[in-house]
Amino acid sequence: MTDARAVAAHIWEQLGGEPGELDRLEITGPAHTLPSRHAVTGAGAAAVGASLLAAASGPVAVDTRGLAVALCSERYLRIDGRSPGAAFAPLSAFHRTADGWIRLHANYPWHRAAALEVLGAAREEDAAAAIAGWRAADLEEALHAAGGVAAAVRTADAWWAEFGAAPPLVERIDLAPAAPRPQRRPRVLDLTRVIAGPVATRTLAAHGADVLRLDPPDRPELPAQAWDTLPGKRSALLDARTDAAVLEELLAGADVVVTGYRPGALDRFGLSPEALAERHPGLVVVSLSAWGHRGPWGARRGFDSLVQAACGIAVDEGSPEEPGALPCQLLDHATGYLAAAAALLGLRRQRTDGGTPGYRLALVATAAWLQGLPRTAEPEPVEQVDPAPYVVDVPAPAGVLTLARPPGTVGGRPLTWPDPPPAYGAAAPEWPAEPAPGTVAS
Repeated sequence: MTDARAVAAHIWEQLGGEPGELDRLEITGPAHTLPSRHAVTGAGAAAVGASLLAAASGPVAVDTRGLAVALCSERYLRIDGRSPGAAFAPLSAFHRTADGWIRLHANYPWHRAAALEVLGAAREEDAAAAIAGWRAADLEEALHAAGGVAAAVRTADAWWAEFGAAPPLVERIDLAPAAPRPQRRPRVLDLTRVIAGPVATRTLAAHGADVLRLDPPDRPELPAQAWDTLPGKRSALLDARTDAAVLEELLAGADVVVTGYRPGALDRFGLSPEALAERHPGLVVVSLSAWGHRGPWGARRGFDSLVQAACGIAVDEGSPEEPGALPCQLLDHATGYLAAAAALLGLRRQRTDGGTPGYRLALVATAAWLQGLPRTAEPEPVEQVDPAPYVVDVPAPAGVLTLARPPGTVGGRPLTWPDPPPAYGAAAPEWPAEPAPGTVAS
């Protein structure tokens, strides 16, 4: 059995937290609430616990029953009491190839179009037969070259022999010297998509940050993902190619920037960590990616399900004959909570000691960390968690949204989602005016 507190201690050390602060963290509830051969419950509790420790100075707690709902938040999403539909598109699944298995991700229409073009299939129904004629590694490479997304299913030994050493779970970088900035409500510029980055920034919103998410107008977010990850944030559309001056003004007013695109994808907009540090010293820069910032896979697109397939988790959760999956998208969610903890600790250090703190996290690093924890030959039995105490109804422009509550308590009080409710693209790309010195904000 994995000791969640011991895992939390390891995470806290990786983040650079003070060891004595771990005494403030309490983890309650069953040791296993999500069935897996991997230490999913313990790892998730430790990651959430780290975000709580970083956010507060008093006692904090994680209950593993609420945690089970939060780690599957997209599964519990409802709009006006109805499910928004399947989390994965039909092509986003495991498919047999001529020599094994491959996992595709085609939830976004542009990835679906790339897959069908490579496969020469006019319809999704024709894809499986086309995939069966490919070698998994060849199809993986062809889809990547065409702008699609896929990963051949490998064993852990095969993956790490090919990939090399895993990146650090949390890589800390001192980007540039800077004077300490004044204390204020943190402003977070959210340049992320899908799950990991948005989980990080919705966590920062739950802890009081002013979070502004930006999305490109020509790449709309999937509605269900927006509803699930936008509570407490403002959401705006901005084209970095034509609105560079607006983007620069937002950067100048931000305290934290969280990016969740492929390494190098944002460099042409002046958004590399080094460029940001040069223009905006004192900014906390948190970068998330699928495959890390080094190596031949660094520039590839990736998603939680693909990292599970590539690095051996899918085989370990199933078998070489039929791959399986973790009971939640833990790589996304755990990386998101770790990124939130990094941002909060970076803010704390910057306000005290100055500097321009940078952090890098990757789904593949979280996968390696999870694979290094003790596991069981078969999933431990779990009791079904009643989600009712751990979800909340939030009136929003699209309808009444049922959302998983933010996990954990601070000072004995549960966290809640602050306003505004999820409203994709509805906000102006600007920071609110700050009160003049000597005045009190209303």
